[in-house]
Amino acid sequence: MADLGVSLGVVVGYLLVALAVGLVAYRLTDNTAEDYYLASRSVGTVVLLFTTFATLLSAFTFFGGPNLAFAAGPEWILVMGLMDGILFALLWYAIGYKQWLVGKAHGYVTLGEMLGDRFDSTGLRALVAGVSLLWLFPYVMLQQIGAGQALVGLTDGAVPYWAGAALITVFMVAYVGLSGLRGVAWTDTLQGVFMLGVVWLAVAWIATTAGGVSALTAGMAQANPEFASLGGGLYSPQWMIGTAVVIAFGVAAFPQVNQRFFMADRVETLKRSFALWPVLVLLLFVPAFLLGSWAVGLGIEVPDGSNVLPVLLTEYTPAWFAALVIAGALAAMMSSSDSMLLSGSSYFTRDLYRPLVAPDASDEREGWVGRIGVAVFAASTFLASLLVGGGGGLDVLVTLGDTAFGGYAQLTLPLLLALYWAGTTRTGMVAGIVSAEAVYLAHVFLVDLLPFLSSTYLTWDFALWCMLLSLAVTVGVSAVTASAPAENAEKFGVGAD
Repeated sequence: MADLGVSLGVVVGYLLVALAVGLVAYRLTDNTAEDYYLASRSVGTVVLLFTTFATLLSAFTFFGGPNLAFAAGPEWILVMGLMDGILFALLWYAIGYKQWLVGKAHGYVTLGEMLGDRFDSTGLRALVAGVSLLWLFPYVMLQQIGAGQALVGLTDGAVPYWAGAALITVFMVAYVGLSGLRGVAWTDTLQGVFMLGVVWLAVAWIATTAGGVSALTAGMAQANPEFASLGGGLYSPQWMIGTAVVIAFGVAAFPQVNQRFFMADRVETLKRSFALWPVLVLLLFVPAFLLGSWAVGLGIEVPDGSNVLPVLLTEYTPAWFAALVIAGALAAMMSSSDSMLLSGSSYFTRDLYRPLVAPDASDEREGWVGRIGVAVFAASTFLASLLVGGGGGLDVLVTLGDTAFGGYAQLTLPLLLALYWAGTTRTGMVAGIVSAEAVYLAHVFLVDLLPFLSSTYLTWDFALWCMLLSLAVTVGVSAVTASAPAENAEKFGVGAD
């Protein structure tokens, strides 16, 4: 009972600190949509770097990553730590820098708004928003499921699943609804620093308790020699490269990440942030994957349906420290979900509500509609999480959430063409996005039903082939259709540095 009190005290204390940060930010937030969604484009280097970092690195870091390392070796660090760290930094420059320039010049808040203006198309704007919301909804739901399950494990079932998921959801709605992007960015920075601190403390604690880094690494190699050699385990070079590319390109189109390309206060902030990005990624993923890999040599036994990290910490650290790390995992989930809620609301209000329902809505009215949208979006994903996490099914939503990176990746190559090739047309953009998304979605749901379908073709991930389809169709259709209005391409500086 004492351990339960300590565990709950640590988690609730952390949530209250996050809410307090949101309340402070609320005092500085006005009712305009631009301030609510982008903090009036006033974010500096440290906050921009950490809010992107905390937003992107969700529950996977604490649970999925160590689980992968425990099951198949530490080589995933090459995908997430090195390959995706570098690939996404390059995309941050190629896409983010251009988006920042045109966003600041023309006041864009969302990707759909920017592309809709580039091609003078409300339909394209709505298409991008619809695709983004399709993949975003189940991804938010999966974060809520992870939060509920984490609290069940931490309290040994004393806090039921529904209560844990509800607790996290209510806190997120409170500070996101009050403070918008400014509060989210500040709490993300707090959560990012917190995540880094606790995961490195966990490595130091386990290493000190279990005989040191050399002994832990030797134990891992003895328990499974493949884990100590590059190319062992389950990872082929094609799998690692393909996964890295799909994840990096998918991340670039994630609404909560893509919007951060608009929010820097100046160009130097943007450049410093993407230069530091690979370093920050390594600082988090190296310790997370070390813990999962070391657990193999320590003989940790993980029950079915459980995660290796809580089991490892329970065995080698005191209850209060295990609770602190679980609070770090909750921080990771919240820092992803809060930004997803805000971005989902902005895509709905800016790209669907405003152009299709209320074109003359004031900025203040749109800001309040956005706050209501956060609450509605969170409530909807929470109800879905109860059905899924409680064993109620909804396999379609789970499948969409698990394959969201590939779905978002289908937007990125058409986006790059729109930003850099003056010959890109509205029809080409629509055709490229629709064809790639349709083929990808169909394959996701049919691959287990039709024996002639596979997750890879010529050893490469299917999502990569769909990305190539989006590129080929966008270029091919653009080449045979009328050019976009010349003034739009010129206004966007397409073809210019």
